[in-house]
Amino acid sequence: MRAAFTRQGKIVVDTAEDLVPSAGEVLVKTLACGICGSDLHALRHGHEMVKSQKETGGPLVYDASKDLIMGHEFCAEILEVGSGVPEHLTSGDIVCSMPVLVRSDGIHTIGYSNEFPGGYAEHMLLSSQLLLPVRNGLSAAEAALTEPMAVGRHAVEKSSVTDDDVCLVIGCGPVGLAVIAALKQKGLGPVLAADFSPRRRELAEWMGADEIIDPAAESPYESWQDAAWPEGVDRNDPTLRLRQVGPKPGVVFECVGVPGVIDQIMHGSMRDTRVVVVGVCMEQDSFRPLTGIGKEINIQFVLGYTQHEFADTLRGISEGELVVDQLITGRVGLDGVAQAFDDLSDPEVHAKIVVEPWK
Repeated sequence: MRAAFTRQGKIVVDTAEDLVPSAGEVLVKTLACGICGSDLHALRHGHEMVKSQKETGGPLVYDASKDLIMGHEFCAEILEVGSGVPEHLTSGDIVCSMPVLVRSDGIHTIGYSNEFPGGYAEHMLLSSQLLLPVRNGLSAAEAALTEPMAVGRHAVEKSSVTDDDVCLVIGCGPVGLAVIAALKQKGLGPVLAADFSPRRRELAEWMGADEIIDPAAESPYESWQDAAWPEGVDRNDPTLRLRQVGPKPGVVFECVGVPGVIDQIMHGSMRDTRVVVVGVCMEQDSFRPLTGIGKEINIQFVLGYTQHEFADTLRGISEGELVVDQLITGRVGLDGVAQAFDDLSDPEVHAKIVVEPWK
């Protein structure tokens, strides 16, 4: 089979060994696979990323000096079933799955395993116990966005956000857009969204954000506080806390993943703010604890999603609760993957490029 390999810091299209499903597994044809920001980082900083993952107990551990076939946001068609696979799963079924392969020797992360290829290959092996049917005529490309959208859903669930909260999303790349979508799916708001990119601000508005902010023109934290404080209240009145007068609760979703952003958020936050760190910063970062102590800020780090969140995200997309087609800004075959990685560096052109290995 053909695949786009990560090889010595470059994307190279080559042939890989054909796959045979073991007991409880299915062989699938990859129909669509989104390119994730983590894949961009793995290509350019693979050795550093693996070192950091090993030091922190992260799941993305592989040999960065060997070939890797990435791709963990996928939709596929069943070609062949192994022994012990439930009878309701048959050749031709269109499915999605969490990107893990369950075997007797452990759980392998699809897309970050030297042994098991991800969605930048024509074929993959998937665990039958994790397969979810794609319904309602949903396109493969839209179904492939289940994975990144589930990341936003998980962040919102972990935030314990309520109707009383005023939410601010910092960064409107795919992760930030997924957070906005999950908040609006729950009917929550107001949701303010900030990004320097005009195109990403446009997408944030399309995903349902109530107020869009250009940080180059105005402070997102001032706009957020304006939305949280009751009108006519003197915020500098030293007796406010004694009188228990204050703003609505605030939640900030950090969706950038760049050093310094958490510290910036803490400085701009109101008292008792909950900060949810969704962006994956793979470098060392620092902030002043006294800032958080003085404001009694609660910081929650999040990662991934649960099986239920993944399944319900696919349901939401297939039933039209989550509309994701506008996020797909490009489609390429395997020969276009290398260029797609370069193209994704420009936020004005692309949000999500989908790889279609069968092309």
